[in-house]
Amino acid sequence: MTPLPPRCSIVPPYVLDRLAEQGHAAAVRSLALDATHREARLVAPVPAPGTDRPRRVVRDARHTERLPGRTVRPEGAPPVADPCVNQAYDGLGATYALFSDVYGRPSIDGAGMRLDATVHYGEHYDNAFWDGQRMVFGDGDGVVFGDFTACVDVIGHELSHGVTQFTAGLAYHDQSGALNESLSDVFGSLVKQYALRQSADEADWLIGSGLLAPGVQGVALRSMKAPGTAYDDPRLGKDPQPAHLRDYVETAQDQGGVHINSGIPNHAFYLLATALGGPAWERAGRIWYDTLTTHRLTPDAGFTAFARATVAAAAARYQDEAVTNTVTAAWAKVGISVG
Repeated sequence: MTPLPPRCSIVPPYVLDRLAEQGHAAAVRSLALDATHREARLVAPVPAPGTDRPRRVVRDARHTERLPGRTVRPEGAPPVADPCVNQAYDGLGATYALFSDVYGRPSIDGAGMRLDATVHYGEHYDNAFWDGQRMVFGDGDGVVFGDFTACVDVIGHELSHGVTQFTAGLAYHDQSGALNESLSDVFGSLVKQYALRQSADEADWLIGSGLLAPGVQGVALRSMKAPGTAYDDPRLGKDPQPAHLRDYVETAQDQGGVHINSGIPNHAFYLLATALGGPAWERAGRIWYDTLTTHRLTPDAGFTAFARATVAAAAARYQDEAVTNTVTAAWAKVGISVG
């Protein structure tokens, strides 16, 4: 049985901490809920029989904190009046499509696992999370954050934590945790790019574009193209992500900076995808997927171990020195040597 990871949320705790310090009531409530999540103990899901089609179930918590909630749209049912339900349903499908169509992976566990999601969790809950079994969406407070079902890359990000859970099982702290977060940003962005059929050059490389409410000075939660530039707002502070290893942030917060230092491998992937050109889900995404799923990583893998594994994966997949050299160069540009 696969062990459950910590509950992984899209909004970093340091963002909510800053808002709470300013008396933002929704952030205070959201932090309290997140603390409850960390203390909860769940039973790991049992893999389902294999299937080549998605099996989605969207439920409604009706603004309570009880999970999983009432079923409102099972697989194959038509759209309903609630846009949050439909957005969650479509986002689950878009994530399934990337992993199934491109990588031949039937659902996030590789064995046809049902994709469960709950919308309208809590009152003005400022987050969305993967709890090891399902995706859970808050509605946001409408002041700093909007509806969390509105961003398909947020849905892809959280479900990709499940893929990591069922494959490399990267420990959720320090560099391995930053890789865990980065892999979710990578595949979350690829879910969006695949749904829009965008090339690497056409993509915005933002995580959570459209999530910040009107009036917030920022464009997203994170930028893979330019880490550290996603927001600069009096309430949120300035995006702290580094793009280079020399700026690695040593901190005891956020599980050792998992949402902060993920900017370094994020930027390496962006550099590789744009250097290779074409759709990023093809060569760059395939290299990252192979690295995650072919037992090259230990749960405590750091940046250098992961970088070396991507070079090995590129060599095994493409047997083309130009491709492996491009992977090596992308890592070198963020300060990580694979030699």
